[in-house]
Amino acid sequence: MAELAPSILAADFAHLGAQLAACELAGADRIHIDVMDNHFVPNLTMGPEVAAACRRSTKLTLEAHLMVENPDSIIPAFLAAGVELVTVHFEACRQLHRTITVIRQGGGQAGVGINPATPVHFLSQLIEEVDLALVMSVDPGFGGQAFQPAALGKLAELREMIDRRGLTCDLEVDGGVDADNARACVDAGASILVAGTSVFRAPGGIAAGVGCILSQMGQPAPKSTATPTARPG
Repeated sequence: MAELAPSILAADFAHLGAQLAACELAGADRIHIDVMDNHFVPNLTMGPEVAAACRRSTKLTLEAHLMVENPDSIIPAFLAAGVELVTVHFEACRQLHRTITVIRQGGGQAGVGINPATPVHFLSQLIEEVDLALVMSVDPGFGGQAFQPAALGKLAELREMIDRRGLTCDLEVDGGVDADNARACVDAGASILVAGTSVFRAPGGIAAGVGCILSQMGQPAPKSTATPTARPG
Protein backbone atom coordinates (compact mmCIF):
# COMPACT_ATOMS: atom_id res chain seq x y z
CA MET A 1 0.00 0.00 0.00
CA ALA A 2 1.34 3.43 -0.96
CA GLU A 3 2.20 5.99 1.70
CA LEU A 4 1.56 9.73 1.92
CA ALA A 5 4.34 12.13 2.98
CA PRO A 6 3.13 15.71 3.55
CA SER A 7 5.84 18.24 2.71
CA ILE A 8 6.24 20.95 5.34
CA LEU A 9 7.46 23.36 2.67
CA ALA A 10 3.79 24.40 2.44
CA ALA A 11 3.11 24.38 6.19
CA ASP A 12 2.39 27.35 8.43
CA PHE A 13 5.59 27.50 10.46
CA ALA A 14 3.93 29.60 13.15
CA HIS A 15 1.90 26.49 14.00
CA LEU A 16 4.19 23.72 12.78
CA GLY A 17 3.73 21.38 15.73
CA ALA A 18 -0.05 21.56 15.52
CA GLN A 19 0.02 21.04 11.77
CA LEU A 20 2.21 17.96 12.06
CA ALA A 21 -0.16 16.62 14.69
CA ALA A 22 -3.05 17.17 12.29
CA CYS A 23 -1.21 15.28 9.55
CA GLU A 24 -0.55 12.37 11.88
CA LEU A 25 -4.13 12.20 13.10
CA ALA A 26 -5.47 12.41 9.53
CA GLY A 27 -3.50 9.32 8.48
CA ALA A 28 -0.28 10.59 6.91
CA ASP A 29 2.56 8.06 7.01
CA ARG A 30 5.69 10.22 7.12
CA ILE A 31 6.82 13.85 7.00
CA HIS A 32 8.87 15.25 4.12
CA ILE A 33 11.36 18.06 4.88
CA ASP A 34 12.45 20.02 1.80
CA VAL A 35 15.90 21.53 2.35
CA MET A 36 17.07 24.10 -0.20
CA ASP A 37 20.30 26.11 -0.25
CA ASN A 38 19.75 28.85 -2.90
CA HIS A 39 22.57 27.26 -4.94
CA PHE A 40 21.41 23.92 -6.28
CA VAL A 41 17.88 25.37 -6.45
CA PRO A 42 16.71 29.02 -6.46
CA ASN A 43 15.24 29.00 -2.97
CA LEU A 44 16.39 28.95 0.65
CA THR A 45 14.35 27.00 3.17
CA MET A 46 15.13 25.11 6.38
CA GLY A 47 17.93 23.43 8.29
CA PRO A 48 18.49 20.79 10.96
CA GLU A 49 16.84 22.87 13.69
CA VAL A 50 13.51 22.59 11.88
CA ALA A 51 14.03 18.85 11.51
CA ALA A 52 14.66 18.62 15.25
CA ALA A 53 11.46 20.56 15.92
CA CYS A 54 9.58 18.10 13.72
CA ARG A 55 11.09 15.21 15.65
CA ARG A 56 9.81 16.69 18.90
CA SER A 57 6.37 17.17 17.38
CA THR A 58 5.57 13.82 15.74
CA LYS A 59 6.39 10.14 15.85
CA LEU A 60 6.00 9.79 12.08
CA THR A 61 9.03 8.89 9.99
CA LEU A 62 11.01 11.98 8.96
CA GLU A 63 12.68 12.19 5.57
CA ALA A 64 15.01 15.05 4.67
CA HIS A 65 15.10 15.88 0.96
CA LEU A 66 18.40 17.72 0.47
CA MET A 67 18.20 19.92 -2.62
CA VAL A 68 21.66 21.31 -1.92
CA GLU A 69 25.15 21.33 -3.34
CA ASN A 70 27.75 19.23 -1.52
CA PRO A 71 25.31 17.65 0.94
CA ASP A 72 27.90 15.48 2.73
CA SER A 73 28.78 18.13 5.31
CA ILE A 74 25.20 18.64 6.55
CA ILE A 75 23.95 15.05 6.44
CA PRO A 76 25.21 14.24 9.98
CA ALA A 77 23.34 17.20 11.42
CA PHE A 78 20.04 16.05 9.95
CA LEU A 79 20.56 12.51 11.18
CA ALA A 80 21.40 13.85 14.64
CA ALA A 81 18.18 15.87 14.53
CA GLY A 82 16.18 12.65 14.25
CA VAL A 83 15.69 12.22 10.53
CA GLU A 84 15.50 8.56 9.52
CA LEU A 85 15.96 8.91 5.76
CA VAL A 86 18.06 11.38 3.78
CA THR A 87 17.54 11.85 0.05
CA VAL A 88 20.15 13.62 -2.08
CA HIS A 89 20.08 14.51 -5.75
CA PHE A 90 21.97 12.67 -8.44
CA GLU A 91 22.68 16.01 -10.11
CA ALA A 92 24.20 17.58 -6.98
CA CYS A 93 26.66 14.87 -5.89
CA ARG A 94 30.14 14.60 -7.35
CA GLN A 95 30.83 11.31 -5.55
CA LEU A 96 27.39 9.80 -5.09
CA HIS A 97 28.57 6.45 -3.72
CA ARG A 98 30.55 8.33 -1.07
CA THR A 99 27.52 10.42 -0.15
CA ILE A 100 25.40 7.29 0.26
CA THR A 101 28.13 5.92 2.54
CA VAL A 102 28.00 9.07 4.68
CA ILE A 103 24.26 8.55 5.18
CA ARG A 104 24.67 4.86 5.98
CA GLN A 105 27.53 5.43 8.42
CA GLY A 106 25.38 7.97 10.24
CA GLY A 107 22.70 5.34 10.75
CA GLY A 108 20.24 6.65 8.17
CA GLN A 109 18.47 5.25 5.18
CA ALA A 110 19.62 6.64 1.84
CA GLY A 111 17.57 8.00 -1.03
CA VAL A 112 18.57 9.42 -4.42
CA GLY A 113 16.40 11.73 -6.51
CA ILE A 114 16.41 12.81 -10.15
CA ASN A 115 15.13 16.02 -11.69
CA PRO A 116 12.62 16.04 -14.57
CA ALA A 117 15.36 16.40 -17.21
CA THR A 118 17.46 13.50 -15.85
CA PRO A 119 16.86 10.12 -17.51
CA VAL A 120 15.93 7.13 -15.38
CA HIS A 121 18.88 5.06 -16.60
CA PHE A 122 21.23 7.34 -14.63
CA LEU A 123 20.07 5.45 -11.53
CA SER A 124 20.67 1.98 -12.93
CA GLN A 125 24.17 1.62 -11.45
CA LEU A 126 23.24 2.54 -7.89
CA ILE A 127 19.59 1.73 -7.33
CA GLU A 128 20.59 -1.49 -5.59
CA GLU A 129 22.45 0.59 -2.97
CA VAL A 130 19.60 2.87 -1.91
CA ASP A 131 16.45 2.57 0.15
CA LEU A 132 14.48 5.04 -1.94
CA ALA A 133 14.46 6.40 -5.49
CA LEU A 134 12.77 9.77 -5.96
CA VAL A 135 11.25 11.09 -9.18
CA MET A 136 10.74 14.84 -9.23
CA SER A 137 7.53 15.73 -11.04
CA VAL A 138 8.42 19.45 -11.05
CA ASP A 139 11.68 21.32 -11.31
CA PRO A 140 12.81 21.55 -7.67
CA GLY A 141 12.89 24.86 -5.86
CA PHE A 142 9.35 26.01 -5.18
CA GLY A 143 6.08 24.56 -3.95
CA GLY A 144 2.76 24.93 -5.71
CA GLN A 145 3.98 23.98 -9.19
CA ALA A 146 1.89 21.95 -11.61
CA PHE A 147 2.56 18.22 -11.86
CA GLN A 148 4.48 17.21 -14.99
CA PRO A 149 2.76 14.13 -16.51
CA ALA A 150 6.05 12.89 -17.98
CA ALA A 151 6.93 11.80 -14.44
CA LEU A 152 4.44 8.94 -14.77
CA GLY A 153 6.52 7.31 -17.49
CA LYS A 154 9.65 7.64 -15.37
CA LEU A 155 7.89 6.10 -12.40
CA ALA A 156 6.78 3.16 -14.52
CA GLU A 157 10.31 2.70 -15.89
CA LEU A 158 11.84 2.76 -12.42
CA ARG A 159 9.18 0.42 -11.05
CA GLU A 160 10.00 -2.08 -13.77
CA MET A 161 13.71 -1.80 -12.94
CA ILE A 162 13.11 -2.26 -9.21
CA ASP A 163 10.80 -5.25 -9.65
CA ARG A 164 12.93 -6.93 -12.31
CA ARG A 165 15.94 -6.87 -9.98
CA GLY A 166 13.91 -8.02 -6.99
CA LEU A 167 14.70 -4.91 -4.97
CA THR A 168 12.80 -3.57 -1.98
CA CYS A 169 13.60 0.15 -2.28
CA ASP A 170 10.72 2.59 -2.18
CA LEU A 171 9.75 4.69 -5.19
CA GLU A 172 8.72 8.24 -4.33
CA VAL A 173 7.24 11.05 -6.41
CA ASP A 174 7.46 14.71 -5.40
CA GLY A 175 6.00 17.83 -6.98
CA GLY A 176 2.45 18.93 -7.71
CA VAL A 177 0.92 15.77 -6.28
CA ASP A 178 -2.76 16.12 -5.44
CA ALA A 179 -6.03 14.20 -5.54
CA ASP A 180 -6.25 14.59 -9.32
CA ASN A 181 -3.03 12.69 -10.04
CA ALA A 182 -2.48 10.56 -6.92
CA ARG A 183 -4.15 7.48 -8.41
CA ALA A 184 -2.09 7.76 -11.59
CA CYS A 185 1.12 7.98 -9.54
CA VAL A 186 0.25 4.83 -7.60
CA ASP A 187 -0.76 3.01 -10.78
CA ALA A 188 2.60 3.97 -12.33
CA GLY A 189 4.39 2.32 -9.42
CA ALA A 190 4.98 4.98 -6.76
CA SER A 191 5.02 3.69 -3.19
CA ILE A 192 5.35 7.11 -1.51
CA LEU A 193 3.61 10.31 -2.61
CA VAL A 194 4.88 13.68 -1.39
CA ALA A 195 2.21 16.38 -1.21
CA GLY A 196 2.62 19.89 0.15
CA THR A 197 0.18 22.54 -1.04
CA SER A 198 -2.63 20.01 -1.55
CA VAL A 199 -2.34 19.01 2.13
CA PHE A 200 -1.39 22.09 4.11
CA ARG A 201 -3.39 24.55 2.02
CA ALA A 202 -6.38 22.38 1.22
CA PRO A 203 -9.63 24.41 1.30
CA GLY A 204 -11.12 22.14 3.95
CA GLY A 205 -7.99 22.00 6.09
CA ILE A 206 -5.23 19.46 6.58
CA ALA A 207 -7.50 16.55 7.47
CA ALA A 208 -9.55 17.11 4.33
CA GLY A 209 -6.44 17.40 2.18
CA VAL A 210 -4.91 14.21 3.54
CA GLY A 211 -8.19 12.32 3.37
CA CYS A 212 -8.87 13.32 -0.22
CA ILE A 213 -5.45 12.17 -1.42
CA LEU A 214 -5.58 8.94 0.60
CA SER A 215 -8.95 8.07 -0.89
CA GLN A 216 -7.58 8.52 -4.41
CA MET A 217 -4.62 6.33 -3.46
CA GLY A 218 -7.08 3.62 -2.45
CA GLN A 219 -6.25 4.06 1.21
CA PRO A 220 -9.05 5.03 3.63
CA ALA A 221 -8.36 7.75 6.16
CA PRO A 222 -8.36 6.60 9.82
CA LYS A 223 -11.66 6.80 11.66
CA SER A 224 -10.05 7.34 15.06
CA THR A 225 -10.53 10.67 16.79
CA ALA A 226 -7.93 9.90 19.44
CA THR A 227 -5.49 12.55 20.56
CA PRO A 228 -2.48 12.59 18.19
CA THR A 229 0.89 11.47 19.49
CA ALA A 230 2.52 14.75 18.51
CA ARG A 231 3.44 17.45 20.97
CA PRO A 232 3.21 21.15 20.10
CA GLY A 233 6.45 22.27 18.48
